Amino acid sequence: MAKTPTGKNTSGRGLRDLKVNVKTARGRKLSSTRWLQRQLNDPYVKRAQAEGYRGRAAYKIMELDDRYRFLLNGARVVDLGCAPGGWAQVAVKRINALGEKPGKAVGRIVGVDLQEVEPLAGAEFHQLDFMDDGADEKVKEWLGGKADVVMSDMAAASSGHKQTDHMRIISLCETAAYFAFDVLEDGGTFVAKVLAGGAEGELQKLLKQKFTKVMNIKPPSSRSDSSEKFVVATGFRGSAD
Repeated sequence: MAKTPTGKNTSGRGLRDLKVNVKTARGRKLSSTRWLQRQLNDPYVKRAQAEGYRGRAAYKIMELDDRYRFLLNGARVVDLGCAPGGWAQVAVKRINALGEKPGKAVGRIVGVDLQEVEPLAGAEFHQLDFMDDGADEKVKEWLGGKADVVMSDMAAASSGHKQTDHMRIISLCETAAYFAFDVLEDGGTFVAKVLAGGAEGELQKLLKQKFTKVMNIKPPSSRSDSSEKFVVATGFRGSAD
């Protein structure tokens, strides 16, 4: 039976990572301590660090694309609220934005965010509020035309009140959807984060009017204790309307 340097038995624990416990430091709120402990023990956080991604959210877009296949070679993609750039990192490879796949179409991705984003090879980031007048025209100009995919992992700032936060993110998602209506090519795809909570009915109704298929999914990398889910709407039929 294996023993630690102090002589204690470790039977049954040899193949498991030891859980990291974080003590509540002076000046740090209990909620902050819990968040930090969760981060330190999150396998997707560790995986992102090991594989060079800018955050665990990269695996969410991977899992969504693995299932619905919208990040295709040559696709033109808009990433709303793109900071810190994890979704764009995944998209750059999958749409062949760097032209690394010989004989395949080369894609293009434009990301916008309120804050400055660290540059990423193959992606074009702009500091812009997508709700500003004329933002859609600017994005189409940067993209060189309409988009095949508009994706959003945005979340409104938390107020600490669950129902209020739910309403805020649904409102933000609806605004992103209307932006997508302005920039998407016919047949395009809209992907966005929402929070389950009862107020998303109008959003679902809106998307079903504009797309041929609307799917709701909670990817494996989404934390089990989170109410987040993602909507994937395919087959944009803007011209028909």
